[in-house]
Amino acid sequence: METFLEFLREILKGVVRECAAYLFRKNVLEYKKTTLRRRKLKGGSRKNK
Repeated sequence: METFLEFLREILKGVVRECAAYLFRKNVLEYKKTTLRRRKLKGGSRKNK
């Protein structure tokens, strides 16, 4: 019974570690801006070539 609990504890440690790594990668390393900014077009008349 004791070995089974140790085995279960190791599995839970692995699952928690993988979840933490996934969330860290998603939130910190793959951070992207939610709104991309466009350059504003200048007003006025433009000459076409």
